Amino acid sequence: MNEIKETNQRTIAITGAAGNLGTLLTKGLIENKNHDLHLLIHKKEIDPGISKSPNIQVFKTDLAQPDTLMPALTGVHVIVHFAGVLFKANPEKFLPKTNTIYFKNLLNAAVKQNVKRIILISFPHVEGESTPEQPARGHLKGRPESMHAKTRLEEEKLLFEYKNKYGIEAISLRVGMVYGKGILMIDAAQWFARHWLLGVWKQPTYIHLISKDDFVAATIAAIEKENIQGIYHIGDEGIQTLQEFLDVITSYKGNHKPWHMPVWMIMTAARLFEGFSLITGSKSPLTIDFIKIGMVSYYGDTQRMRKELLPELKYPTYKDGLHLFN
Repeated sequence: MNEIKETNQRTIAITGAAGNLGTLLTKGLIENKNHDLHLLIHKKEIDPGISKSPNIQVFKTDLAQPDTLMPALTGVHVIVHFAGVLFKANPEKFLPKTNTIYFKNLLNAAVKQNVKRIILISFPHVEGESTPEQPARGHLKGRPESMHAKTRLEEEKLLFEYKNKYGIEAISLRVGMVYGKGILMIDAAQWFARHWLLGVWKQPTYIHLISKDDFVAATIAAIEKENIQGIYHIGDEGIQTLQEFLDVITSYKGNHKPWHMPVWMIMTAARLFEGFSLITGSKSPLTIDFIKIGMVSYYGDTQRMRKELLPELKYPTYKDGLHLFN
């Protein structure tokens, strides 16, 4: 395995680096002169302001083509894996490939290039429904319903299989909903609310939140700290439902609160979006599988995060970080 240099300098590869969270992490790391960054992109380009930084190299890669990964992983000590396909119709057809076969291609390339540590960005839904009273504990025995969660759980299992076989440092960060301005799902919700189009089901659904600042801080800790392995739930101290959260953040921005609708109406909208996506080849901002995963309460046990990664949160609850929506 690549050894960390005596100067503690690391070369970090970020897959999906042009995506929403990949860009957020890159910006958090960019000022850290101890790290060189290899940004792996596919079709979407990196923000020009980021690509000009002296400690960054950008690599055009395709997880479906393992040979394209080898140059990008040369000399890399840590991989943070974000890459995936979202906002596309019929996720049941492509997620088993993009979330498992493609990830296995990345793992194989990482082993060949002697990468020491691999961090998978996951989410607590992989354990199925969880609540503040019965939080997700960090195991691999979940039976989630949605295809997004099922295939992400398969990714986690693959990661820890490779840990056992090859001795890599395997880390899964099960991240709650990241909030703040610039987060795609949050910005989309505000746009729909501004136009009186945002709807949510009536059944209360618990969600675990984390500010974009604390998400970046926890992920950087997972990159930099020694003796970090296993599953960590990344979330704050707040307890709230999705319905309450949407009511507060839309009102804070002066937008209309979401309509509380029966599930069948939201499912109908999802089918229409997916149908339009299939016909036009455009993105689908809403899919049936999104609704399936969204209706499941999720809340993780963050004791390991607080002990080993992030002892103090910048924003203990989303109400402490409401200005992040500005």
